[in-house]
Order: sequence, then structure tokens, then C-alpha cells
Amino acid sequence: MDKENYEKSKIKHFTDLIVYKKAHEMVLFTYKLTKAFPQEERYALVDQMRRSAVSVTSNIAEGFGRSTGKDKKQFYAISQGSVYELESQFLISKDLGYISPSELINFQAMSSEVIRILSGIMKSAFSR
Repeated sequence: MDKENYEKSKIKHFTDLIVYKKAHEMVLFTYKLTKAFPQEERYALVDQMRRSAVSVTSNIAEGFGRSTGKDKKQFYAISQGSVYELESQFLISKDLGYISPSELINFQAMSSEVIRILSGIMKSAFSR
């Protein structure tokens, strides 16, 4: 790869990260599904799910902006924890009948990919 193409492919902003893009899709999916939840869940489960989903992308962005590997890893780990928190809330939503089993499966595919990428980032970039 020549220098010009290398410069074009460099990650310059957190929105260039594949993991951010995948996590952003997960946020949009969460917002779309929770629109149909019962009104009584608006300030309970819906609010918590949306906060967890936004926390994933927010911590990826904050980690990207940190200067030390230790700080970056901390925020990526928090992001990963928020994915697991959101998965727990999706399981509850399915058990309460707010989402279908296929919607849970779709979410789990998205969340597994985000977890996998975050794990790879933390292992490869910060374990040296």
C-alpha cells in the first residue's frame, strides 16, 4: 500500500472504528424495538435499555479519545460491560413478551460481534 492510500485508510475519528459502527447499529435497533414497549415501561426498562445502549457507543468514543493504553482499555472494558447489561435487559424483555425470540436472536448476533471486536482490540493493542 502506498503512502497516500495508507493515509486515507488511517482511523482519524472514533466513527471510523468498525466496532463503533456495529455498536451504533445496536443502539438504533434498541431504540426501534423499545418504541413499541408498553407505556408503563417508558421510565423503567425502556429508559434503562436505551442508557445501556448509548453507554456502549459513548465509552467507545471516550476510549478512542484517551491518550494512554490503560485509559483506552478501561473505557473499552466499560463499553463491553454495558453490552452485557443490555443483553440482560433484552432477555427480560423477551421473557415479558415485549420482543420476539427472533428479535432477541438478532440482538445477540449484534452484541456478540461488538463483544468480539472489543475483546480483540483490548487484547491486541493493550496487552503488549
